[in-house]
Amino acid sequence: MIIGGGTAGWMTAAAISRLLAGKVSITLVESEQIGIVGVGEATLPHIRAFNQKLGIDEAEFMRTTQATFKLGIEFRNWGQIGESYIHPFGTFGDDVEGVGFHHYLNRAGRIHELQQFSVPVIASRQARFQRPADDPQSLLSTFGYAYQFDATRYAPYLRSRAEKSGVTRIEGRILEVSRDTESGHVTSLRLENDDVIHGDLFIDCSGFRSLLLGDAMAEPFEDWSAWLPCDRAVAMPCEHHGPLLPYTSATAMLSGWRWRIPLQHRTGNGYVYSSKFTDDERATQDLIAALEGKALAEPRILRFKAGRRRRSWVGNVVGIGLAGGFLEPLESTSIYLIQQAITALLELFPDGSLSEVERCEFNRIVNLEYDRVRDFLILHYHATQRNDSEFWNYVRTMPIPASLEEKITLFKQRGRVMQYREGAFLEPSWIAVYLGQGIVPQFYDQRADGPDAATLTNAIDGLRNELQATVNTMPDQRDYLTMIGGVA
Repeated sequence: MIIGGGTAGWMTAAAISRLLAGKVSITLVESEQIGIVGVGEATLPHIRAFNQKLGIDEAEFMRTTQATFKLGIEFRNWGQIGESYIHPFGTFGDDVEGVGFHHYLNRAGRIHELQQFSVPVIASRQARFQRPADDPQSLLSTFGYAYQFDATRYAPYLRSRAEKSGVTRIEGRILEVSRDTESGHVTSLRLENDDVIHGDLFIDCSGFRSLLLGDAMAEPFEDWSAWLPCDRAVAMPCEHHGPLLPYTSATAMLSGWRWRIPLQHRTGNGYVYSSKFTDDERATQDLIAALEGKALAEPRILRFKAGRRRRSWVGNVVGIGLAGGFLEPLESTSIYLIQQAITALLELFPDGSLSEVERCEFNRIVNLEYDRVRDFLILHYHATQRNDSEFWNYVRTMPIPASLEEKITLFKQRGRVMQYREGAFLEPSWIAVYLGQGIVPQFYDQRADGPDAATLTNAIDGLRNELQATVNTMPDQRDYLTMIGGVA
């Protein structure tokens, strides 16, 4: 039983109905009276694997959701006003015998040139795109990509696929949740028309309401707003102008940051801010003033709190999406966290009885994903050098989690990035933000002393020229979309 539609609900329904076909019976309950949060989505490259598992044709998906390709995220004014950098979905330069390229740049005194050594960064600046090459020797194999799409179109698209796979949808609002007096498990739901629906496993995709996990099961919420103080957003789409850029922009504002997501048919805009440092009216005015084209809808205010439930699987209730937690969309992690929870659930899906071992492992995986994304987001705020507003003074000086403090110290001293087997962001992501916001290592890996100075300089210059020449062969994104049949 899935409670709630939207992106989380229909992603879950589509995945389970396809990957566990014939083994489970799925019912999804949602009400058209309850809106969805989706205001436009930017994603991480992991979504490609999810769509592929569901058998989704990429060109059809692009047409249906008015999607564009995404090579990374641009950050403007985060370190200091006037500065910008791109967090790319790809590598920087070439590692040599296990030594990261940034160590060689640091040795050469050219670490500030890092952005010039990434295919997705260079391509983003020129609005170019093509799919990565299969040949591992090609520079065009050194990057990945994600999508920017209309979230209001993605959920209906998945719904049509899920219903064709046997998912039953029931329209209605839930008025009452019944639980077993001994086990505490949810046994049934009563709808506003007095229909009673029974189930064995209940997946809560009810959004911020967290109807089952938060309300019925009373699972505590861990509040992370001391580290991530933004608690509101105002969203407003506008007409699209200019080239179709293959990246999302995050521009720092006085009390938060503003997103720009270029889709085929419009540009998504929003201002994520802290209500402690500004108000809804001022934030709305600031967003409207920054629009690049005619507004296509009235501004919409969203309220939220950063954090997660202590556990996402309690009894026979699994929370996925906003019902389990929320982290602001600074690094486009919302759909990624939904996807990881679905993947873990599929791997641990109960076969008959519910096992505490399965629940514990699921909660370990989900909590770890949230915790590591949390640290990465906090880094963006804490690493600022801005002191032009109360908001930036707060985040720059606030205490941070010990886990993040350790990561920053290690990079400052040795240029090393902690490596994990699990987690959304790999070494290039951390390096992009560290260096993009002025955290430069004091020392480099001594193994980078291998080549002599002249050889190193020639190699660095040669690679930069080769990267630029390679990107020059890539087509404009709009032309590429047309070529593959992805234009709506």
